[in-house]
Amino acid sequence: MTYTQASLDALRRSGDELADATVATLFERGEVGTFNTLMRYVSTAGAPLPDGLPDVAREYLNATAAPPSWVDWGEMEKARLFFIDNNVHISTALSFASMPACYVVPHVAKLLSATHGLNYPSKRMAETGQFTVYLMQPDAFEAGSRFIPAAQKVRLLHASIRHHLRREGAWDTESAGVPICQEDMIGGQMFFSMLVLDSLHRLGIHMSEEGADAYYYAWRVVGAMLGVDQDAVPKSTAEAREFLDLYMIRHMGPSPEGALLTRQLIDLYEEVVPGTFFDPIVSALIRHLVGDTCADWLEVPRTPWDTVAKAVPHLLGVLEAIEDRSPLGAWALDRIGHLTTVLELSSLTRGRVMHYAIPEHLKKEYGVPSGPARTGRWSPPPATVPGPRQEPRQESQLPPEQRENNSRHSPPTPPDPLPARLR
Repeated sequence: MTYTQASLDALRRSGDELADATVATLFERGEVGTFNTLMRYVSTAGAPLPDGLPDVAREYLNATAAPPSWVDWGEMEKARLFFIDNNVHISTALSFASMPACYVVPHVAKLLSATHGLNYPSKRMAETGQFTVYLMQPDAFEAGSRFIPAAQKVRLLHASIRHHLRREGAWDTESAGVPICQEDMIGGQMFFSMLVLDSLHRLGIHMSEEGADAYYYAWRVVGAMLGVDQDAVPKSTAEAREFLDLYMIRHMGPSPEGALLTRQLIDLYEEVVPGTFFDPIVSALIRHLVGDTCADWLEVPRTPWDTVAKAVPHLLGVLEAIEDRSPLGAWALDRIGHLTTVLELSSLTRGRVMHYAIPEHLKKEYGVPSGPARTGRWSPPPATVPGPRQEPRQESQLPPEQRENNSRHSPPTPPDPLPARLR
C-alpha cells in the first residue's frame, strides 16, 4: 500500500464508529457513572458481565469480546517469545522513544493534556506498561485474561476524548480533523511497534527477522481490537516505515505540552532510578533514541552522560555474547530482565491494578532463538523520505497550532527529520 498526503488527510476525517456511538449513548442517557463503577468489576475475559450494566455497553462488550478472525496464533506465540527475550529492551524503547515520539507531535501532546494526564505521569506510564504486559501473556486472548477487557476500555477511553473535545468546542475538526482520528491511531500503533524495533536496533539488540515481524504483527492485532481501520493499516514493516516517515514529517514539531510531558517523564524515571548519580542517564537515553533535533524540541537537557548513552550498544553486545555462549547466563539474564520489568511496573503502579475509565470531564517451538545469529539479523527498512535536505512544509500547510508554536520556538537548523534520527 502506498501512502500519500491525500490518503493520510482522508484518515484524519474518521474516528471509531462503534466506540463513538457507544460513548455518545452513555452520555446521552446519563449512564457514564454507572458504567465506570460497574466496569471496575470487568477485568477478565469471559467473566459474566455485572447486573445493571447499561444495555449499550453490554452490546459493545459482546461485539468486541473476541480477537479478529484472521489472527495467526503461531505468529502471536513468536511475538510473545520475542517479548520474553527482549522485555527490558522493549520497556526501555517504550519509555524513552515511543512516549517522547508521542510528545513531539503537537496535537497528540495537546490531546494527552486534555485528559488531565499531565497531572499523573506515573499513571499514564503504568497504564502503557500494564497494557503491554497483558498483551504478551500466554493466555492474552483466552478466558480469564486481562488483555481483552483492557483493550475494550482503552477503545472507549479514546472515544470519550473525541466526544468531549467535539461537544465542548475544544477542537477545530474542520482544520485538524477528528481528534484521535484513524491517522493518529495508526501513528500510535507505529510508535509502539515499528519505533520500538527501530530503537532496539539503535541500542544494538540483535533480532531475527521473524521475531521482529512477529512483534509488529502482534501490534497489528492490537490495533484491530482498538478500532484501527484494517484497510488502511500497514501490513508489513516496509509499509510501516513508509507510513511512519510520512506521518512524522507531516506533524512533528515543538509544543509547550510536549516539553512539559517530557519533563514529567524524565522526573518520573529519575525517581525510579536509585540514588541521584545515575539520574542523567534518563535524559541521555531519550536524546540517544530520538536524536538531537527532537530532543531539543522536547527540551531534553544535555548532560555529560550523553556520551555514555552512546556506549550502551557495546555493553548490551557483551551481555548478548554471554547469552549466546552460556545457557546458564542466558537464563540468568532473562530472569534479571523479567524482574527488572516487574519492579519497574510495580514502582509505577505502586502495586495497584490500573483501571481505564471514561472521563466524565476533560482534564523456540516457533523458531525464535533466544540469541539470533550476528549474521542475517533484522535491520530496519530504509527511510522513505530524504535526509537533512528534506524540504520543510510550507507554513500554510501546517496545522494552526503548529504555525503558532513555530513562531515562538524555531527548531534547530538544519532540522534532522525524526524518522532518520530514530534509527
